[in-house]
Amino acid sequence: MQVNILTKEDLNQFKTELIQEIKQLLSSSDNSVSNKSHWLRSAEVRKLMSISPGTLQNLRINGVLPYRKVGGIMFYAIEDIQKMMEGGKL
Repeated sequence: MQVNILTKEDLNQFKTELIQEIKQLLSSSDNSVSNKSHWLRSAEVRKLMSISPGTLQNLRINGVLPYRKVGGIMFYAIEDIQKMMEGGKL
C-alpha cells in the first residue's frame, strides 16, 4: 500500500484551483441566467420602481403587472416590469 503525504502547500494549491473552478462555474451560470426569465420579489420591485406597497398592490389588482405567488411570496418577472415601464402591453 502506497502512502501519499499531503503538505500545506499541496492543500493551498488545491484550494486555489478549486476556487478558480467555482468562479468559472458561477460566471458561466450568470450568463445563462441572463438569457432566462429573472424573477424579483415584491420588495425588490418596490425599490426598483420607487413605489409604495399599496401602489404595487394596485398594479397587481388592476392586472397591470402580472405576478406569481409561491408559498405566500409574490414574484414578478423582470421582463414584465420592463414592458410596463416602457409602456408596452403585457
